[in-house]
Order: sequence, then C-alpha cells, then structure tokens
Amino acid sequence: MAKWTPKHEAPEPLEGPVVATITGGTILWFVLFLVQLPFYGWFDDHGHLWWLWTCLAGAGLGLIGIWYVRGRDAAIKRAAAAADSGASTPSAGTDTEGTSDATA
Repeated sequence: MAKWTPKHEAPEPLEGPVVATITGGTILWFVLFLVQLPFYGWFDDHGHLWWLWTCLAGAGLGLIGIWYVRGRDAAIKRAAAAADSGASTPSAGTDTEGTSDATA
C-alpha cells in the first residue's frame, strides 16, 4: 500500500473577524445561560442541570478566548507594522520627516 503524499501546497489559513466571532459566541453562551436560569428547578428535577452549567462554562471559556484572540490580533498587527517599518526605513543622513541632516 503506497503512502499518500500531497500533490500541492496547503493553502494559507483564512483570517476573518476572529475577535468578533469569539465575542459573539461568548455572548450567545451567556444569553443561553440567562434564558435557562428561570427553569433551574425543572432542569434539576429532570437531571438536565448540566445544560445550565455548560452554558455558563461556555461563557467563561469564551472570556478567556476573547482575551487570547485580542492578544493574538494585536501581535499580528505589531508584526505587520514592524515589517512595514523595516521595509521603509529612511536612508542614512535623513531624519524621519525626509529632510536632510545638512539643512537642520
């Protein structure tokens, strides 16, 4: 049996509105928790109390996710800014405004 090998490079991962997606999911989990909270007794009587705590755990983990993806997004933007500033550094003898040192 031959080993499978890819015939082409894998595509770059898609970057979308990650922070907004995680924030929306976190809000959704918390809203689901709040909607189920008035039915606490019913869930307890029928052995489905874990539904309530699952929603709360999803909201809590979503808060950690928001913190993580905001930091990741900021790091990506810092790296892009550093790459842009590294590519467009002024030549020796000029300051950041493009004027020559001789005129200063």
